[in-house]
Amino acid sequence: MRSISVILSTTLDGVVQGPGRGDEDTQDGFDLGGWGNGYGDDVLAREMGKGMDRPGDMVFGRRTWEDFATAWGPRTDGNVFTAHLNAATKYVVSTTLDNAGAWQNSVLLRGSAVETVAELKALPGKDLAIIGSVSLVRSLHAAGLVDTYTLLIHPLTLGKGARLFEGPAPLTEFTLTGSVATTTGVLIAHYKRR
Repeated sequence: MRSISVILSTTLDGVVQGPGRGDEDTQDGFDLGGWGNGYGDDVLAREMGKGMDRPGDMVFGRRTWEDFATAWGPRTDGNVFTAHLNAATKYVVSTTLDNAGAWQNSVLLRGSAVETVAELKALPGKDLAIIGSVSLVRSLHAAGLVDTYTLLIHPLTLGKGARLFEGPAPLTEFTLTGSVATTTGVLIAHYKRR
């Protein structure tokens, strides 16, 4: 069985909405997008680059997949992240997309997110990584399908915005398997489900 790893940027008060750009996710009038900018350093780049030298499989919700397809799909800059994202098999979970042809190596998963990802997880193959896709992560977490989290905890609070665990989240215990602090105060924490 494959494992599912989630990688998310979050604030101290748990906001995960729109870390990359002001226009990344403006749902519900969120106007603080781009809050994760200015925290990058060599430590963060090194930690996030681990494992990028080999293509793996990824899972996305529709909105995050569309955003990444636009931002990363056309790039050919030789960046290790670009190469990894474009080479990876990308499964996009959606009930509204007609096809996943907008980004190379993408496969459309139709139907219930929990059911389709549980079936995918049960198949032989490479482990699965999820970047962003918070609505999808919430559903998979509630179903007990997430095995590990890598949280990039930024040293700021926003007071508003979508949080990782809004609504019901079952009691789930994790073990801290490692952590690294960056020079800008971001704590990269790795957790594994017990």
